[in-house]
Parts: sequence; structure tokens; C-alpha cells
Amino acid sequence: MTEAVPEAVSGADANRAMSLALRVGELLLANGEGTESVTAAMLAIVRTYGLRRIDADVNLSALTLSLVPDDGRLPVTAERRVRRREPDFARLISLHELVEEITRLRPPPAEAQRRLRALGGRAGIYPGWVVVTALALVSASAAVLTGGGAVVALAAFLATALGDRAGAWLARRGVAEFFQLALAAAVGTAAAVFMIWRQMPVQASAVVVGAVIALLPGRPLVACVQDGIAGEYVTATARLTEVVFIVAAVVSGIGAMLAFAVKAGVPITVDDAPAAALVLSPPQLLGALGLGLAFAVALRVPPGHLPPAALGGVVIWIVYVCLRRLEIPAVLATTAAAAVIGLLGSAYAHRVRVPPMVFVIPAIGPLLPGSVLFQGMLKLSLGDVPGGSRYLVEALSIALGIGAGVILGVDVLRAMRRRDRPRRMRPAARRTRGY
Repeated sequence: MTEAVPEAVSGADANRAMSLALRVGELLLANGEGTESVTAAMLAIVRTYGLRRIDADVNLSALTLSLVPDDGRLPVTAERRVRRREPDFARLISLHELVEEITRLRPPPAEAQRRLRALGGRAGIYPGWVVVTALALVSASAAVLTGGGAVVALAAFLATALGDRAGAWLARRGVAEFFQLALAAAVGTAAAVFMIWRQMPVQASAVVVGAVIALLPGRPLVACVQDGIAGEYVTATARLTEVVFIVAAVVSGIGAMLAFAVKAGVPITVDDAPAAALVLSPPQLLGALGLGLAFAVALRVPPGHLPPAALGGVVIWIVYVCLRRLEIPAVLATTAAAAVIGLLGSAYAHRVRVPPMVFVIPAIGPLLPGSVLFQGMLKLSLGDVPGGSRYLVEALSIALGIGAGVILGVDVLRAMRRRDRPRRMRPAARRTRGY
């Protein structure tokens, strides 16, 4: 992607501007921003400081800027690696504010670097124990949404918290994240297996669904589809690979524990697989609200933006249930509900001047295919390979539908805001007809 501006700089100033843009891009990517937005932010910064004929390349683990001067000077290429990625939407909002300030006021690069260092080194908006509690509340809320009562919600909360701490224990010992996720999923499944073995009169399998939803990669999934639609196919492929490995780890943990339970004679049947009732009763609405709120805290959304993020979970569930009652297939209803929340979330984000994903990502929690994944693994463990495979394919379709629907909603609002259309055409909007 090449940009040209009428003014040029040279020497140390160019190097400082490129360094600043790379560091901003690294932090944006590490904190959950999509490739297209990261590229736009980097190019906006270098244009502000007068650099001409500069190319930006962003992928999942590295960012590159290449400057090719017109006056015969040697080209300059700089690269920065992304060492760690952990979504922090509070820091993401601050980064976008800093980019806007840089492009509007053009502070000296040294001053902008100082602000950026302070922002990058700032502690998280919530303490670590609050984030862990939020993840456990995601699981408890999902258990309520899928028909579990107070006992099941408490079991899901404790199982998810224990699984998270077990994963953290493995992380401190250098064990790969794949096995951390597998262990966390196995812990949640073990809690459900124990409750079924003890024949407790509750919907025990809702514990597994809650634990799975807390582990599913909502943000990477949306970013994967977003990058693919934007034409960033290399990064989209890398993100898809990441999503596949995360889901494979979760499925492995569930499958291993279910296989052990079946071999041990625990009376697990297909009837034990829970599914959220397509109703708008208070428990379901409370579960959807809790999912949105807990996901928002886990993603470190600032307190002032928590209410609309939580409300999005209720809205997306209401839209989904209404569409399903019209006998619309689950995948299509999921895509349409995600598009509605993408449109509404993007409209509200534009009003308060924050990235749309701050409101959209927490809201998609009620639609994540935790129940379908569990049903697929349960059927596979009981020897029904065709039935299990069908459920796993359905889970993948639902996941991709969520991502495509969200981006569709965001782009519909982009098309409606005519006065905000950029002067340069987006790469994703260029017509290639597949050639």
C-alpha cells in the first residue's frame, strides 16, 4: 500500500517518524486492532511528518515500513516484531486518541515518543484478579443462558477459575499455550462429568458450555474475517491458523475428558448435551447481559463504556431468538444478528469516537458455538463420527458467520456515512473481480 504526500523530509527526522509509526502499529496490533486499521494509523503518522513514497506491510507478527526517496537517496526499510498480543481495549482507545492528536497537532517526534512510552508502560485498567473473575463470570453467565441454574453457574465459575489458574501455572513453566487451553477445557469438562457421575439433578453439561465459551477466540475470529474481507490474505490466513489451533486445543481437552469418562462407565448420553432455549425469559436475558459485561471486563473495556457493551449482549440475543422463531437457519440467523450488532456498535462507537470493536466483540458472546462444539465432541466420544463431524462443521460455520456478520454491519454504516468517505479508496473496496 503506497501513499504520496506533497512534502518530504530527510535524515534523522524520517527515521524518528518511521520509528514512531512502527511502535504505534506494534501496540495497536498487540492490543487487538485489525490489520487495515493498523496500516492506516501508521501511514497517517508518517504522512503527518512529511514522508513521501512509503510502503507499509503488516502481518500478525511483524510490521515493516519502506521509504523510497525520489531524490536519489538510499531507500530505508525498518521492521518491528510483535512479541506479545493480549487485547486491552482501554489501551487501544488511548492509542487511537494519540494517533488522532499526532495527525492534528503534529507534535515533535520526541514528544510523541515520550507519550507513547508512557502509554505502553501503563498498568492495565483492571487488576489481574478482576480479569480472572470476569472470565469465570463469562462461564457462569453462559451456563445460565444454556439452562443451568445457580448451582451449575457456581460450578462453571469455579471450574473456569481453576482451569485458568492451572493454565497460568503451566505458562510460568514454559508450557505452550495449546496445552494450557486444553487443560482449562478439560477441567471444565471434568466438573460436568463429576456432576453427571454423582447424578446431581441439574443440567451439568452447561458447565462445559460455559467453560468453552470463556476459551473460544472471539476477537481473533472477527479479526481473521475482517482481514480477509479487507484483502489482507496473508494475515487472515495466519489468524485463521491461530483460531484453528485454539479451537483444536479446546476440543482436545473436551474430547480427552469425555473419552475417559465414557471408558470409566460414567452414564453420559446425547441427552446430556445442553442447548440454549430460544426464549426471552429473564434467565436468558440475564445470562446474555452477564456475558456481554463479563467479556467487556475481560477485554479491559473502560468502565464508562461497559453499559453499552453489556447491553449489546442482550440485543444480539433478542435479534437471534426472533430470527430463529421465524424458522431461519441457525447460521443465517447468527450472521444477521451479528450484522445488526456490528451496525449498532459501529454507530455508537462513531458517536463516542472509539473503535467499533470495543462494543461489538463483547456483544457476540451469546452466539459463540459452545453448545454445538460440546455436542460434536460428545457424539464423537460415543462413536457417532458422522453426527459429531456434522456438529463440528456447524460450529465452524457459526463462527465464520459471526465474523462476517460483524464486518458487514460495520461496512454498511461506513457506506451510509457519505460525508465521512475517505479521499483515497480503501484497498478492500477496489474491484478486482477475483483476478
